Amino acid sequence: MTPPDSDATASSDPGGRSGPVMQLLSTGLQRWLRSRCQAVETLHINLHGSAFQLLRGRLEGVTVLARRVIYEDLEIEQVNLRSGPINVQMGNLLKGQSIQLDGRFQIRGSLSFTPEALTRTLAGIRWRALGDALAEQVLGVVPLQRLQIRNDALVLIAEGVPIGTPVVLETLVGTNDGTVELRSRDGELRVSLPMDPNITIEQASLEGGMLKLNGMALVSP
Repeated sequence: MTPPDSDATASSDPGGRSGPVMQLLSTGLQRWLRSRCQAVETLHINLHGSAFQLLRGRLEGVTVLARRVIYEDLEIEQVNLRSGPINVQMGNLLKGQSIQLDGRFQIRGSLSFTPEALTRTLAGIRWRALGDALAEQVLGVVPLQRLQIRNDALVLIAEGVPIGTPVVLETLVGTNDGTVELRSRDGELRVSLPMDPNITIEQASLEGGMLKLNGMALVSP
């Protein structure tokens, strides 16, 4: 694995948007984000707001760009997120303590997954039940062996009977009622994935050999 790369910066303009306070917050947020993840290969953050606002405990937002992230055993290839306003307790941070965020805040953006990473995720202990449920609903057999992307289709593959005979179905990816929906080409089969109520998926697509999800979420620090 290549060494992790990090870059935490503040937006800069004459309104007090750069300087030691913003850089201190950048470093604190970087550490906070890494502490929430099991792995992050590269991480770049950019703060939006001014030091004057920050000293009053408010930040306009944060942009996060990251690659090869593992969060709650979910392998994510690319992360591109922008938060809404965040309330920050600066007192502890100025004393050299860990950053503390107050209240929930909204994030919007996209996550991208390779089929190989999704296969590993759904084979793991934490997500295996979801993979098996998906295989049973879509293919009629378990366990799910692997996922592939072929042009405009997400392909689900399991082992059938007799042993060694693959069961394969191409599915089209979309959204329904705030979650990801897989459907067969003839439209007869439609399966919606369970979703955390704090997460809304607004668009799901296959781009550049990856599954890309766009949406919003409410984050509780």
